[in-house]
Amino acid sequence: MLQSHLGEIAALVTALCWTITAVAFESAGKRVGSISVNLIRLVIALLLISVFNLFTRGMMLPLDASGSTWFWLFISGTIGFVIGDLFLFQAFVLIGSRLSMLIMSAVPPITALTGFIMMGERISLLGLTGMMLTICGIALVILTRNPENRMVKFSYPIKGLVYAFIGALGQAFGLVFSKFGMGSYNAFAATQIRIISAIIGFAIVITITKNWKNVYSALKDMQAMKYISIGSLFGPFIGVSLGLLAVQHAPTGIVSTITSITPILIIPMAIFIFKEKVLPREIFGAIITLGGVSLLFIK
Repeated sequence: MLQSHLGEIAALVTALCWTITAVAFESAGKRVGSISVNLIRLVIALLLISVFNLFTRGMMLPLDASGSTWFWLFISGTIGFVIGDLFLFQAFVLIGSRLSMLIMSAVPPITALTGFIMMGERISLLGLTGMMLTICGIALVILTRNPENRMVKFSYPIKGLVYAFIGALGQAFGLVFSKFGMGSYNAFAATQIRIISAIIGFAIVITITKNWKNVYSALKDMQAMKYISIGSLFGPFIGVSLGLLAVQHAPTGIVSTITSITPILIIPMAIFIFKEKVLPREIFGAIITLGGVSLLFIK
């Protein structure tokens, strides 16, 4: 029973990990900036996963991966971690992790469309209905009507919403390239390749933007480092690795569906940790979004 549902169980634990890591990285990003958080958490994650692979696989680096595996996972890491997380973490700072993760619920529909285009995966009528529900659920949260002129407007800064959506695009394409390049290769070693590519990518970004001074300042902030360490453990180490394990043992769409419950899980944390005021329509919108994502992959 456990073995037959390994992918689904791994996806559920991944959702829990994303909830913890989103809150941790939002807290750190507001203290020291999103770019610094991104690089530091990846270095910490690389150290953790290298030690883990040494004990479980007998090698610290994925030297047994083929050239093709390296190529596709390198692309996956660049798209998913560098582009996706660069914008997602900035969205954490601008609009908060709760709303950012809700917009990330657009990942399954994007993944489904990408899988349809690249891998010929089918999308059912229920799936199309699920896409519409997902969009409607997100719209219910991010849009509001002005009582004076009854015009519809955004409830949150547009810049933050756009950044979160770009983050969703990066995650979706990164997931597809991961499945395409990983095959039956070890999920933790595959994650290691993605992290290596991301560290190189962020090092280039930080050099171009001349942000190394901010990275050094972040390393001296003990409170921020505590949040980054927690986020690194549950995010790019445990969360990403279990996410890859999940797509190895279950369809990509099913995995995306299960992991999309993070916006629901994060609501209590947003209320009690960040003291956010969550409106009833926002909770309702999150539930509709989850329902839409679930419909997306019913066979």
